[in-house]
Amino acid sequence: MQNVLIVGAGSGGTKILNLLLNSNFMNVSAIVDVDEQAPGIVIANKLGIPYGFDWKLFLTDEVHIVFDVTGEKAVFDELMKSIPMHTLVIPGSIANLLVGLLNENDQYIRKLQTEMDRQRLIFNSIDEGMIGINHEGVIDFINESACKMLEVSDFDAIGKSIGDIIPESKLVRVLSSGRSEVNEELILRNGLKIVSSRYPLISTEGKTFGAFAIFKDVSEVVKLAEEITDLKSIKTMLEAIIQSSDDAISVVDEKGNGILVNPAYTRITGLSEDEVIGKPASVDINEGESIHMKVLQTKKPVRGVTMRIGEDNRDVIVNVAPIIVDQEVKGSIGVIHDITEMRSLMKELDWARQTIRKLESTYTFNDIHGSSSEINLAIDQAKVASKSDIPVLLRGEAGSGKELFANAIHSGSDRKSSKFIRLNCAAIDPFVIEKEIFGHNAAHDTGAAFRSGLLEEAGTGTLFLDEVTNLPLAVQSRLLDYLQLSRTNRRSNASTETARIIVASTKNLEKAIHEGTFNMDLYYMLNQLSIQIPSLRTRKSDIPEVALQLLKKLNQEFGMNVESISEEAMQRLQKYEWPGNVRELENVLSRAMIFMKHGSAVIREEDIKRSLSTNEVKTEEVALPEISTLATVMDDYERTVLEKALAEHDGNKSLTANRLGISLRSLYYKMEKYKLI
Repeated sequence: MQNVLIVGAGSGGTKILNLLLNSNFMNVSAIVDVDEQAPGIVIANKLGIPYGFDWKLFLTDEVHIVFDVTGEKAVFDELMKSIPMHTLVIPGSIANLLVGLLNENDQYIRKLQTEMDRQRLIFNSIDEGMIGINHEGVIDFINESACKMLEVSDFDAIGKSIGDIIPESKLVRVLSSGRSEVNEELILRNGLKIVSSRYPLISTEGKTFGAFAIFKDVSEVVKLAEEITDLKSIKTMLEAIIQSSDDAISVVDEKGNGILVNPAYTRITGLSEDEVIGKPASVDINEGESIHMKVLQTKKPVRGVTMRIGEDNRDVIVNVAPIIVDQEVKGSIGVIHDITEMRSLMKELDWARQTIRKLESTYTFNDIHGSSSEINLAIDQAKVASKSDIPVLLRGEAGSGKELFANAIHSGSDRKSSKFIRLNCAAIDPFVIEKEIFGHNAAHDTGAAFRSGLLEEAGTGTLFLDEVTNLPLAVQSRLLDYLQLSRTNRRSNASTETARIIVASTKNLEKAIHEGTFNMDLYYMLNQLSIQIPSLRTRKSDIPEVALQLLKKLNQEFGMNVESISEEAMQRLQKYEWPGNVRELENVLSRAMIFMKHGSAVIREEDIKRSLSTNEVKTEEVALPEISTLATVMDDYERTVLEKALAEHDGNKSLTANRLGISLRSLYYKMEKYKLI
């Protein structure tokens, strides 16, 4: 947390004060002005923020940043002479510029969110069903019309495989082929007859990243067109439906002359009833032949024909069915889907998603909380790693934050504008993990369709392999080859760039090498830059800061407004050993928030006790020596563990520290404490 002193409480200083009040990483230590009625002084007085009239009284070694918004050169010069070596002075002109830029960024994000909401409203008001999938065949978009036709909620559909929701769907085929399939008839498992058009989603780089389908319930229209035997009865029965339909509908007689159109038809084509009724069916066509005339000649329905019609040359999809009475064609009925606006909206949606992805940031070093020597050492090592391209090995217990460190290293590197991809090697079938990382290769998978792997997908970004010891030996060997190629390219300044590799493990790699389950050469390649992430029990002084940050996150997730954690509850948290580390702390806090009394804004000790009751493990009774204290017993036990660990690793201090899950600095401290050096 950065401590900030604001010199000048006028309009500029007040703007900066209001901005920093909402900051998670800056703390206003004081605000100063010679005018005791300055607006910033008034606000500070109400909020209990320290204030005064002489900045010299507040300029201490604990101040990291000083905002000078007085506009007086003499004040600025005196500040520059008086500030400590580590303190930064920012003049008011630069401070105001920063405030303006941040306000503009907030306005842009709000405008973008409003536009996204507007587009979502448009999609949900469309009568056609729309559904989209990502590159894995998983549904990531569905509108209300599709939910009604499929008899499923968007909550149950999004995130599921398209085959689970629509077993008859051909979207995966379109995803693989990259080719559109226009207006095909399909009968859903609930008996509904639809006409569906499917399109691939192709990025500006020409890669297919998904597919979407547009479909319409045509059960009633087709049934009426095929089963009603009297043309006059058709007109009477269908008129109400046709006039109220959002789809353009046109009906012609056996000679191909128009006898009925609806308002939607006029809206799409720009042609009035007088310009169509009694006129040839081709009157509205700008490009393509008349489907009405083709149906009248063949007596068979035609579906999914793409055409351009009307004064605005709109792109449409046309379905036409014959009207047959006593085995004689008495006319035909056509349903026209306008896809011009849909395509435009899909492009806008894709653009908006890409823009939001660019605005979103991954975790940075600012998201790693704590001030203990153990965590600071790990952060310093990670910052060094972010400036290099060599592989990084993150070691630590489950839940200690290895993925957070990997994200921060990526965000702090020159590769931050490229992708960060995570793969948990323990969660993937060992038989397919090689294809997942390296992709399908004709040399290895003869006849298999080509599919790029995660290394190719990461491009010049970062691939994070969690639980790397779960990789089969053959895959370890290929990964070693890839890392050696990357090192060769770096040394020769080759133009071919490869992905940066970061790996993590909770297991003892040295033991895995000894057991023959981990490649020794790969270990030495990865161990060039090894970072030990400290467990939470070794840095209990960080628990208050970490817990409060987690509380903010959980408030957002649960929609709650828990303000703080009582001192007794915090002490209880600091007494616990946390075998599950930060992940377990988050779990305990989330359950404590659920256990809280309704209306309470503070987590109390009893809430923590109830939450911890399922986590704490009762220990067996231990007989203590007659003359002993808890401190002496713990010291004796810790010394025994250190001696045993050092003996197991032949005195190698780096391996011993890794084995015990502590930093090398902590190991030397303990060895000196117990006179083991």
